Amino acid sequence: MDARKPVWTSSSFLVYAGSFTVLAAAIGALGYLSGSYGRGAFAGWAFLVLAILYAIAHAFRLRGRWLTAGVFAFASVVAWGVFVGALWVWFGWLSPHDFASLPFHGFDLGRLSLELLVLAAAFDDRRRFRFPLITSIIVFVGWLFVTDLVSGGGTWSAVVTLVVGLAYLGAGSASEQPSAFWFHLGAGVLIGASLLYWFHGGDFRWALIAVASLLYIGNAHRTGRSSWAVLGALGLLAASTHFASEWSHTPAVPLFTLQSGEAPRDWVPPLVFAFTGFLLVVLGLAVARRRPVA
Repeated sequence: MDARKPVWTSSSFLVYAGSFTVLAAAIGALGYLSGSYGRGAFAGWAFLVLAILYAIAHAFRLRGRWLTAGVFAFASVVAWGVFVGALWVWFGWLSPHDFASLPFHGFDLGRLSLELLVLAAAFDDRRRFRFPLITSIIVFVGWLFVTDLVSGGGTWSAVVTLVVGLAYLGAGSASEQPSAFWFHLGAGVLIGASLLYWFHGGDFRWALIAVASLLYIGNAHRTGRSSWAVLGALGLLAASTHFASEWSHTPAVPLFTLQSGEAPRDWVPPLVFAFTGFLLVVLGLAVARRRPVA
């Protein structure tokens, strides 16, 4: 049986807000405990937090409170990752410094096994609780595991990220289930991140980012997924920020100064962003006109 689709109501908002507040409190408590106890004791505390969150999730599931159970199941997967990470540090398979550095720096069995075990737990809880939000962990950790496994950072990691993003696009397009949203969102973020890695400097490259943003908005119309429109709009605004800064001879961030030697043209940024705003409005109207009324 596939996942049910959560409906945004006052009740569901309060459940989400409360559950994520509990998760944040648990993470904060574990942060305090990690500095107050040894590695073995911290692993024990992490297991206690995991057991409590997982027990709450199953208790709500047995009572038929599927949304509350699903949010706590999501929190329990996060707690599972913290527990396994604490165990690996205790065993000496991981260093605490590994969690503060970029993951893509060579093959590491401890790090890869941690990612794989979190991925396995997310798949299992996704099957048990049928809650779409858990798919977001699968999307993120799945990309992390594949990219960490076959790349060591730099351009090759960007290539792998692009390939994973395209795979997520295919998976999301092939499904009409609620969890497909997370595959589309993951695809848009990963593909966009790869393009920004390659095309983040120079007018021509930022023009390519603008073109890619228009393609994102076109894909939003094709797939009916608004996440592509949101990411496309952010891409257009980022490109507009670059061109407004370049053409006006003023820095995009006011704390910095450009050394162009030319007088600033303060009238350029309002025109650039006005053009971008009207373009977004026109695109929105065009998408609404072409989409059949439900």
